[in-house]
Amino acid sequence: MISPCAVITPSFRLSFPTFPRGQARSRSVLVHPHHRLFRRRALAVSLLSCVFSASPAWADAATDLDQVVVTATRTAQTQDQALAAITVIAREEIERLQPASLPDLLTGRAGISMANNGGPGKSTSVFLRGTESDHVLVLVDGVKIGSATSGGASLQDIPVEQIERVEIVRGPFSSLYGSEAIGGVIQIFTRRPQGTFTPSASAAVGSENTQRFAAGLSGTSQDESRGGWYVVNAAHENTDGINAYRGTRNFDPDKDGYRNSSLALQGGMRFSERWDADLRAFRAEGHNEYDGSVNNEADTVQQVVGARVRYVPSERAEFTASVGTSADLSENFLDGEYSSTFDTRRELGSLQADVDVASGLLTLGFDWLGDDVDSNTDYERDRRINRGVFGQWQQAFGTQSLQASVRRDDDSQFGGKTTGSVLWGWDFTDELRLGASYGTAFKAPTFNELYFPGYGNPELGPENSRSVELSLRGEHGWGTWSLNAFETKIDDLIAFDASLGDMGGPNNIDRARIRGAEAVAGVTWWDWNLRTSLTWLDPVNDGDNASHGNVLPRRAKQSGRIDADRRFGRFSAGASVTGAGERYDNLTNTTRLAGYGLADFRVGFAITDGWSVQATLRNAFDKRYETAALYNQPGRTWLLTVRYQPVVR
Repeated sequence: MISPCAVITPSFRLSFPTFPRGQARSRSVLVHPHHRLFRRRALAVSLLSCVFSASPAWADAATDLDQVVVTATRTAQTQDQALAAITVIAREEIERLQPASLPDLLTGRAGISMANNGGPGKSTSVFLRGTESDHVLVLVDGVKIGSATSGGASLQDIPVEQIERVEIVRGPFSSLYGSEAIGGVIQIFTRRPQGTFTPSASAAVGSENTQRFAAGLSGTSQDESRGGWYVVNAAHENTDGINAYRGTRNFDPDKDGYRNSSLALQGGMRFSERWDADLRAFRAEGHNEYDGSVNNEADTVQQVVGARVRYVPSERAEFTASVGTSADLSENFLDGEYSSTFDTRRELGSLQADVDVASGLLTLGFDWLGDDVDSNTDYERDRRINRGVFGQWQQAFGTQSLQASVRRDDDSQFGGKTTGSVLWGWDFTDELRLGASYGTAFKAPTFNELYFPGYGNPELGPENSRSVELSLRGEHGWGTWSLNAFETKIDDLIAFDASLGDMGGPNNIDRARIRGAEAVAGVTWWDWNLRTSLTWLDPVNDGDNASHGNVLPRRAKQSGRIDADRRFGRFSAGASVTGAGERYDNLTNTTRLAGYGLADFRVGFAITDGWSVQATLRNAFDKRYETAALYNQPGRTWLLTVRYQPVVR
């Protein structure tokens, strides 16, 4: 399931002379006062101009509403125009925060709860708005990733040095993307070109014998009307890690290390004013050590390849064709001896047409997805195909905006499924917008749930959800803020059913009711850049079982994050505070995990315009905590980084 426009959208700030919300100022890509849509032709030309001229204007993602985003609509729009709840994490923020991993970068963001099984490189689950960990769709440059056997995406294996930008869209989006987008969509964009010829490099050392290296080279043509661009970026990380597991079962009190090497190759060409194309490839190879009686080591591969061709015949139409493939590969070992293989390969294709009709934008598309499983475990079926057709309408009516979409998926395993969503926004003042939305979504069962020998149930159907949301958003001279309240009901949840067979198995027997609220703010105060995300959740088991009314496991009812940064000439300083309330590790709510709060500190110094050095101290007060029962988390750690990144003028 490919988001074609996402494949080429650069993460540069765009600013056009417009008249948003009744004021003549340069802020958003709009057509006339209060119009939330924009002329796609002008935006496409501007995007390509950014790629080929490559003069990025970095801005803070928490407060910059001019950023172009694509995940919420599968079309390019500014963050200010988006009706969905969106969080954007730009490269500048990644370099400033120096996170240990992608899961660390996501921790504490609005709507997100994390569960990690023992430190760097270990299995990490992401719960978005209280839904299940496999209820979030993950894309890399528009290509769907993840395991068709386990159902999750290995976010811990995507190095942060390869990431240009992350877009997190919260809410049901199966009507645009199909299966899995019950809680939302996380899209990861790999590095983008910065200038006509730009080398970059970084080296870091830290606690637990951590070593991180990265080097890249990128360039673009100076001719804005035609020409090409390219990016080559390599990264390597190695750490001794920590003792992942503290339980008595499978007890092995050694450190469990992690190693990851990755390479990204990208290139594109603009042939004329009407035609352009690009090709992207990313591969990360990892080796992970952990504690277990069946397996205690794994060699992993995450791989994504995508290609896109776009044709713009006029100012009113745009057509895109995309193909891609992704792989989630794992070979498992016990004390160095091979034990198992679980390889998932996905092939994807997409056609999309975006046409200006009257005063609105009509999008029509077709997606094709094939899943293949290769394993030493004998599955009854090891391939399935999903075909999806979708349509979307975006239009502004004075101060009001509308986004409506519908999709029909036909899966070779469980049959057909129709989903839809409607989002509405009203700018009732120049600074305030009221929003409301309703959407349905679904999650297809995994190969393990369907066909794993002695366990799977081939009669399973998809899990289904319906969600409602109210939002209020403000934009002022001092900053921006948003409030979102939502409720999601999930039916036919797949859960263990003891009545199936001799050993039981998965069945569509459960329900869940999740209510929540999110508060996000970005403020500049006394030259400090402050960003805050707070989440309140009430995720309840609503099924007819012994756990009815209990809190769903591994979701904290309260979580949040505060980031504060300031520059002092060539110096910079900052701190982050992340925290989560108590949670339970099981359905019966008998295993309680205590809440926690963590503090990180960082300082930096720009030696020259291209060279900089940064020191980061994480979990500064050496807090002991767990996000999954019996699995340790890193204590106090430090990282020292030297970076070369020429300033592009």
